[in-house]
Amino acid sequence: MEVERVQAIASSLSTTEIDSIPSEFIRSEKEQPALTTFNGPIPEIPTIDLSDPDQDNLVRMIANASQEWGFFQVVNHGIPIEVIKKLQSVGKEFFELPLEEKEAYAKPPDSQSLEGYGTRLQKEIEGKKAWVDHLFHNVWPPSRINYQFWPKNPPSYREANEEYAKCLKGVVDKLLMLLSLGLGLEGHVIKEAVGGDELEYLLKINYYPPCPRPDLALGVPPHTDMSTITVLVPNDVPGLQVFKDDLWFDAKYIPNALVIHIGDQTQILSNGKFKSVLHRSTVNKETARMSWPVFCSPPPEMVVGPLPQLVNEENPAKYKTKKYKDYEYCKLNKLPQ
Repeated sequence: MEVERVQAIASSLSTTEIDSIPSEFIRSEKEQPALTTFNGPIPEIPTIDLSDPDQDNLVRMIANASQEWGFFQVVNHGIPIEVIKKLQSVGKEFFELPLEEKEAYAKPPDSQSLEGYGTRLQKEIEGKKAWVDHLFHNVWPPSRINYQFWPKNPPSYREANEEYAKCLKGVVDKLLMLLSLGLGLEGHVIKEAVGGDELEYLLKINYYPPCPRPDLALGVPPHTDMSTITVLVPNDVPGLQVFKDDLWFDAKYIPNALVIHIGDQTQILSNGKFKSVLHRSTVNKETARMSWPVFCSPPPEMVVGPLPQLVNEENPAKYKTKKYKDYEYCKLNKLPQ
């Protein structure tokens, strides 16, 4: 039996239940946003201008952000605003379709892949549920695309996603080069270590319906991304929070910026120098929040471990070397790595 969709639950809450949500969505006190969000002045989360002609400055800023936060936003990234707007528009249209139409893209129950429309993603230790529905599908490389999971409605969905993926590749290549240089390595090293042109781009659309009790629920619980890096397009409803110095900080919404998360594979490759960011999503009482992360990850059979250039007697390997598919399996099932 497939879990009930959160969008359907949100729509079904009657006016008498306007201040309540099902108990399985109420987080423990140590996770409730109202109790755990930092309310004082927020330290400056790095915003980096990717058009800066001074490459040394870019390398330094990205390396610092990756060490300090594991998270930054980029502006002047070169993806045309209309390409991003189309991506957002077709995604929003899909989630506004009747439930039966969306269910045609549901993730098959026995699937080993993440692709498809769904609600539950990974094992939740306390049995709590996240206030979110999602759609996953690969957008690159062409050999890994399965159009079965790409909505046919709206009709421009495929074109909008292919155009975005094409533009995104240049941004990802530039970021991986800058991260490589930031570790004191040649610019191609990280990209090659995660599969080169076989690096897989998995798009996820998160749909967080309006929630009567945003003080008690979470859209996505605290986690780090399995990816090498994640490039995220938000909508204008705030909700992304990052964890630093034992505090949860709101990430400011910057129009037309891309949000970059350092993922677990970069932390492993850098032998811990760059940090995979712990983050979560809050929800909104009045409006639906949406986001479009693309997880850039090694192919399943790719073996990833600390880069040999960064390991020596004084700095031994801090992580195991393993196939990415094995890492992913352990992560989703909350097993030790």
